[in-house]
Amino acid sequence: MDQPLDILPALPGQRLARGVARALAGHGFVTVPEMVLATGLRVDLMALGPKGELWVIECKSGRADYLSDRKWQGYLDYCDRFFWAVDADFPVDLLPGETGLILADAYDAEILRMAPETPLAGARRKAVTQSFARCAARSLQVLRDPMAGLL
Repeated sequence: MDQPLDILPALPGQRLARGVARALAGHGFVTVPEMVLATGLRVDLMALGPKGELWVIECKSGRADYLSDRKWQGYLDYCDRFFWAVDADFPVDLLPGETGLILADAYDAEILRMAPETPLAGARRKAVTQSFARCAARSLQVLRDPMAGLL
């Protein structure tokens, strides 16, 4: 039987997101890449845990990528935990110590520092979870019918 072809995403941040998604799946999380929040900000990876917890993971491919990111603090009001995902060559001393840290590559990831938990209020949790569900369903719909994304 033929093995499925493993096609790596083109961009470094997308490769990190793939590895993080794979690792989080092993902990019962499901993920949506490039989810747009109510504010219009787009997170690299949103994760929904088995107990309804919501995590935001920002993938940074290097020093310049991190230093040019001025919007990450806008994500904090939309998750229970916030993480940076970086590769082994990233200068982690740049990252704020009060955030989570994930070491990743295109195939796997490991949480090096658990992010502090700041539970969302019930109404916000419901809104973000519904947005997550709609984004995931839209992705499935486009896979099933590529023209659906153009309607």
